[in-house]
Amino acid sequence: MKIDESLPFIPVAIAVLTVSDTRDLSQDRSGDTLAARIGEAGHRLADRAVVRDEVEAIRKQVSAWIADPAIEVVITTGGTGFTGRDVTPEAIEPLFEKRMDGFSAVFHRISYDKIGTSTLQSRATAGVTNATYIFVLPGSPGACKDAWDGILRPQFDYRHQPCNFVEIMPRLDEHLKRGKLRGA
Repeated sequence: MKIDESLPFIPVAIAVLTVSDTRDLSQDRSGDTLAARIGEAGHRLADRAVVRDEVEAIRKQVSAWIADPAIEVVITTGGTGFTGRDVTPEAIEPLFEKRMDGFSAVFHRISYDKIGTSTLQSRATAGVTNATYIFVLPGSPGACKDAWDGILRPQFDYRHQPCNFVEIMPRLDEHLKRGKLRGA
């Protein structure tokens, strides 16, 4: 990872959603892991919540955050497996304006080095909606560490070279602006 120290660090506002039928905030090790890493990296924890493994509950919370211009990134943890109650991808993917297929590929590559073929049991995914990045992570603290340390921390550092998510944030909604200029 190459960091250009001549550039300023630009903090972003990140909301964390834990999807669980059994945990609340006091028992949320994965959410705690993400919140700690967000703060340690110099970013702002904009909000944090826990909702049950229910499509409408997940979608309602994430939709509220993507409608909030003060929230730039949403990270969910939990509900990415194959059991009947694992519905986070089903709740979130219909919201995507653009999918980030590379996120899943890189996440699985990092995860494979730690847990081998068990990485296949995760449906981690990501995308962009309303100029907001959305990342759907598995519910284990280890998976949250892998995603943050290996992908999200460097990509949310404006100084990361040769490119990063922060530098393109002002352009994520240019298709909406272009339509307004054309009278669409």
